[in-house]
Amino acid sequence: MATKTATHDLTKAWFRWVTAGEFAGFLAPALAGALTSSPVLLVVAGIAEGAILGTAQALVLRRVLPKLKTAEWVGVTALAAGFAWAVAMVAVSNGARLAALPLVVQLLIAAVAGTGVLLSIGIAQWLVLHHQVTGAHVWVWANAIAWGAGLIVFTAVTTPLWQPGQPPVLIALIGALGGLLMAATMAAITGATLARLVKRS
Repeated sequence: MATKTATHDLTKAWFRWVTAGEFAGFLAPALAGALTSSPVLLVVAGIAEGAILGTAQALVLRRVLPKLKTAEWVGVTALAAGFAWAVAMVAVSNGARLAALPLVVQLLIAAVAGTGVLLSIGIAQWLVLHHQVTGAHVWVWANAIAWGAGLIVFTAVTTPLWQPGQPPVLIALIGALGGLLMAATMAAITGATLARLVKRS
């Protein structure tokens, strides 16, 4: 019973902190995107998002993995988030060129880029986590699924709500709602995976 209670507490703490951390972090690129179209600044904002998320995650991880080095965890998460945003910015900046390519080539590029984005945080965090738990490779795939699901939720919520001619405040609020639900989706999936990894170890 004690183990079940501890696992439940870990899952709840992870969900709260990681949802809040990713939501707060997501506001950095969201605000940057509203204020500027500079790809460089958006990548920097993405790094900030990763640092905030990594810090929130580390606050929970240190409870069950006391040997975890917070600076390493935050650092690799920030760099991975920056990489993901850089890939996205390259795609956006070269949208016209990509659109001129054959459809098969477009799909291939999208598949490679999308896979890199979805795997980036999981692989980066695995570099730190595999020293702490058994079977840490599962974390890579769990993160890919979690972020993929989160992005689907974000798109499903915001796409029908965003309409031409809306005031900037409403656009921002819709984006914030989508970001919150994306964060919660990602936190729920990764939290369940973390609980299993810790229990196994």
